[in-house]
Amino acid sequence: MCDCIARLTPHVPLRHLAAVGLVGLLLTGMLPAPLNAARGGTSPGGGKTEVLPIQKAAPAVVVIDAAGSEAELRRQLRSKNGVAELGASTSKTMFSQAPTGTFGYILPKFLGLALVTQSPDLVLDRVSPATNAYEVHKLADGSGLLVGFMGKDVLTQVAPSQRPKSVRIALHSNPSEKAPHIVAVPLVKLAADMMPLRIDPKNPDSPVVFEMDLQSTSSRASTQGGQ
Repeated sequence: MCDCIARLTPHVPLRHLAAVGLVGLLLTGMLPAPLNAARGGTSPGGGKTEVLPIQKAAPAVVVIDAAGSEAELRRQLRSKNGVAELGASTSKTMFSQAPTGTFGYILPKFLGLALVTQSPDLVLDRVSPATNAYEVHKLADGSGLLVGFMGKDVLTQVAPSQRPKSVRIALHSNPSEKAPHIVAVPLVKLAADMMPLRIDPKNPDSPVVFEMDLQSTSSRASTQGGQ
C-alpha cells in the first residue's frame, strides 16, 4: 500500500518545498493582527499585547489682549478658560484630584520645585496663600495652564503660529510696567532649570519672576491624573 502511494505522489525536489514554505511564512506575517490585539487585548498565550499610546495635544497658550486691573484681567482669563474657584470644602488638593473647570493657587517655591524636578502633580490651595502665588487653571478636558504676566516682546513669541521650537519666557506672578499682559501657558510644555526669584529679594511678599522654557512639544510628565 505504501509502495502504491509512493508511486502516485509526484516527485518534487526538496529545494522547491523549502521555497514554498518560506513564501507561506512571509504571507502569514502580512496578515492583519487579531482585533483584540489592536485594542490592547491579550494574546493567545495570555500576555498583554503592546499598543502605541495616544497622547492628547496640550492646550494652546491663552492671552487676554486688553488693559485693566489685575483683578479684572484675572476675571477675564478665568471666564475665557471656563474655570471657577475650588469648592469651599476644599482648602488644599492635588491638581490630579481637583475637579475639572476649576482654579487654585500655588506658592512660587513649590511651583519651582515641581517644574525643576519634573513632578507629575501639584498641590493647589483654594485661597491664594500669598500675594505672589501663581494661579493654576484645570480646564474642562483635565489639562493644566499656569497663569502669569509677561511683556509684549515675549508675548508675540508664544503664539502657537509664531512660537519656535523652544522659547525662553519670564513669567511674573503679578503685573508691572515690565510685564502688563496676562497669559496662561500649558504646564506640560514648561521646562525649568532654576527657581523663581523675588524681584525685591528683601521683601518676602515681593512679586516673583520665573524664567523657564516654553517648548513646542510636551516636555514633562502630565499633571493630568488618570489621563
